[in-house]
Amino acid sequence: MTAAPEPIERRDFVTSALMEEYRPAWHDPNKRIVFEIACPPGAAHGGRLAYSRWTAMPVPTSLEGVAAGRLVRVLDGYYDYASSLDPGEGIEWHVNFADLHLFVAYASSLFAQDEMQVAEHPALGALREALVADGLAAVTVERGEPTPVLVMGVERLCRVATDPDAAEGRPAGLYGNAFARAGGDAVRRATTPIEPPTITNLIAMAAPPGGYGRYGADEIESVLTTAFTGFRAAVLESHRERGRATPVAVHTGYWGCGAFGGNRVLMALLQVLAAGSAGLDQLVFHVGGPGGREPLEAALGLINGGLGTDLDLSTRELINRIETIGFEWGVSDGN
Repeated sequence: MTAAPEPIERRDFVTSALMEEYRPAWHDPNKRIVFEIACPPGAAHGGRLAYSRWTAMPVPTSLEGVAAGRLVRVLDGYYDYASSLDPGEGIEWHVNFADLHLFVAYASSLFAQDEMQVAEHPALGALREALVADGLAAVTVERGEPTPVLVMGVERLCRVATDPDAAEGRPAGLYGNAFARAGGDAVRRATTPIEPPTITNLIAMAAPPGGYGRYGADEIESVLTTAFTGFRAAVLESHRERGRATPVAVHTGYWGCGAFGGNRVLMALLQVLAAGSAGLDQLVFHVGGPGGREPLEAALGLINGGLGTDLDLSTRELINRIETIGFEWGVSDGN
């Protein structure tokens, strides 16, 4: 029997000690406001935080496409961190749309998906500070190869409303660059402490940071490998924590399709294919705002008929078929 893959690095932290010794160093005044609400003086931190970083795992030589499509649960809107599996029975993970450098911009005025997650889960900022202090790489890509990071057991201490609401002082919302332009009072009104904190498990994995023209087979394979590695590592960590019978769900969305300008149909397609081979029980796809379902539906249509995934195709043949469709890069949304 082949031994299960092991992470490159593994560290376990007592959250209270982590937050005391490596307190996040917020540079942006609006981020400091969020932190003051999430962590007022005297706030206690509980539990343990488990960090692991994983080397790229080889994608199986064939993929169960049609079966993978049946794992998908579609939800309108963005992450709300609500359970999708039966409470207490499974373990759930949320994809962090990571930079190549783990949580690198957490302290800045940026407020895209990655930075928003750190603001709501401030121990992630402390984790980065601890890794850097210990001389660890704190990266999700190394030498051009994906090395997704898993963080298990991080407290979510607040929620920040980013939707446009003129009456609350955020007519353009707070997402992305709008956060830096917002007044402090608007940020205060948008931030609600979570008492008691909820617990989140994260898969930090970086999509390709932009490209031009048509996707090549190498780019498609790299995305597929990254998603498969992150999802498979989540399954392995879940089973390590609670046993092999534990159901595992991953929450994701249009990973790499904002600031990086990725193609929504392709990035959805590759995540679904990766989920089917990684051993997940459910892939919860948060499609965002109006019109968000269409790219995912197009991806599922390809899986259920347009690609021939019900045939005996090798993964290499499938990648070549995807390449011939001619998916093209989009442009950054500026956030």
